[in-house]
Amino acid sequence: MAEREHRMFVYGSLLPGQSNHAVAAGHIRQAVPGVVHGRLVDCGAYPALVRDGLAQAQGAHVRGLWITVGDRGLRAMDALEEYEGAEEVNDYARVWTADAEFPDRAGWVYVWEGPRDRPAIRETYWPDYTARKRMDRA
Repeated sequence: MAEREHRMFVYGSLLPGQSNHAVAAGHIRQAVPGVVHGRLVDCGAYPALVRDGLAQAQGAHVRGLWITVGDRGLRAMDALEEYEGAEEVNDYARVWTADAEFPDRAGWVYVWEGPRDRPAIRETYWPDYTARKRMDRA
């Protein structure tokens, strides 16, 4: 039985060059840049994408990659994000969203409904933020 394909928007530690990219890397069948509505908050080693009233009021967006993976890739990312299913208690929700610039491109993204007292990130791209953090420490 062939694996189904799933389009996912990744924006943080699953991006190439980031700490959890290996979780997805072997499963990626296609990757294209993208932008989704929302804002990032800093959770330390990774960000969370927040889609709340503030993000909407600011017209905030986040840059990342749309990746296509099979069932095994989706399960690996769900495990990393501690996503157990729509009816379960999860750290992240996995929601369907469209690209902000190409609405016909849509897929799943892991989000938080609110910032949970985490500091906002002014950059729209997690690797830019982590590079700035490293430079600020130097």
